[in-house]
Amino acid sequence: MFQRFTQICAAGAVLAAATAAGAETEVPFALDWKFEGPAAPYFVAVDKGYFTDAGLSVEIAAGQGSLDAIPKVATGAFPVGFADINSLIKFLDQNPGAPVIAVMMVYDKPPFAIVGRKSLGVEAPADLEGRVLGAPPPDGAWAQFPIFAAENDLDTDAITVEPVGFPTREPMLAQGEVAAVTGFSFSSYLNLVRLGVPEDDISTILMADHGVDLYGNAIIANTEWAAENAELLTGFLSAVAKGWADAIADPAAAIPSLIERNPAADADLETRRLQLAIEANVATDYALANGMGGIDVDRMANAIEQIKLTYEFQNAPDMSLYFTDAYLPGAEMRMLK
Repeated sequence: MFQRFTQICAAGAVLAAATAAGAETEVPFALDWKFEGPAAPYFVAVDKGYFTDAGLSVEIAAGQGSLDAIPKVATGAFPVGFADINSLIKFLDQNPGAPVIAVMMVYDKPPFAIVGRKSLGVEAPADLEGRVLGAPPPDGAWAQFPIFAAENDLDTDAITVEPVGFPTREPMLAQGEVAAVTGFSFSSYLNLVRLGVPEDDISTILMADHGVDLYGNAIIANTEWAAENAELLTGFLSAVAKGWADAIADPAAAIPSLIERNPAADADLETRRLQLAIEANVATDYALANGMGGIDVDRMANAIEQIKLTYEFQNAPDMSLYFTDAYLPGAEMRMLK
C-alpha cells in the first residue's frame, strides 16, 4: 500500500545530504504550523549555533497542520519533521512499512482543545450538544475529537460540525458563526484575543483534562535516513532540547529569533503563546523529572487503547513501530531546567 503512496508523493523528495564542503549536513525540518511562538525554540537552536555545533545546517519550513509533516517525512522530502503522534499511528497502520517514526516527544501533554465562547453557551464538554462546532478537517485536535466525545459520553448526532479552514476558524468563532472550534489551545485562544474577543468570554476545554490520555506532537524522522545518520539525528535532537531549555528559561528572549523569520508577528502575543505551550504541554512534571523527549510505556499503551475506541486498526498495534528512543541523547542533555 505504501509503495503506491510513495509513487504519488515522492516526486521531488530529497533526503538531506552533506554539503559540498562536507562541513555541515543539510537537514530540512518540516514544522506542523506557521512560525508562531511554539516554533521559537527551533530558531533559537539555529541562532545560538546548537545545530551548527552538531554539524548540521537546518532549514525550517512552516506547515499546514499537525498531520502535514507525516507524508513529507515518510516520502523522504524531509528527513525530520514535527507532527501529531496519534495521527502518525493511524498513518502507519494504513501504510505498513512506511519509513517514518517518532523519535522525540515534545508535547508531553497534548494541546488538543475545544475553544468556545461562554457567551455562546460553551463552557463544558456537554455544552457542545445542540451547538455548531467549527473543525478544520486536517486539524490534529479534530482528529482526536471522537475519543474526547466517547470519553465524555457526548451525543455526536446532537453536535453540528461545520468544516472550516484554518484561516477562517477563529474569525468565525469571533463573529458567532460557530459556538466553538477544535484547535491547539495556545493557538486558538490567542487568535481570538487578537481578534478582540474578551478573554473572560473564552473557554478552553483541554482534552487531556477530560479523559483523553494521549500524547501530542513529536519530532519524527525518516527511518531510512535515521539508520544511515544516527549520530546526526542524535545531534539534531540534542540541539532541539537545548533550544527548548533556553526558551523555557526565558520565553521573551526566545521570541526575537521568531520575529526575525516572521516580522509581521506580534512579539507580546507570541511570547504568551510560547508561555502557554511551555506551561501546559512541554514542561510537564514527567518531562521536568525525566528530561524532554521520552515516553512512559504504560501511558502509551493506554493511549493506543483509547485510539481503538474510535479507530479500527487494520494491523495489530505495535508500539515499537510508532516511537523509538534509540536516537535520544542522554537524559542529562535533555533536562529542561
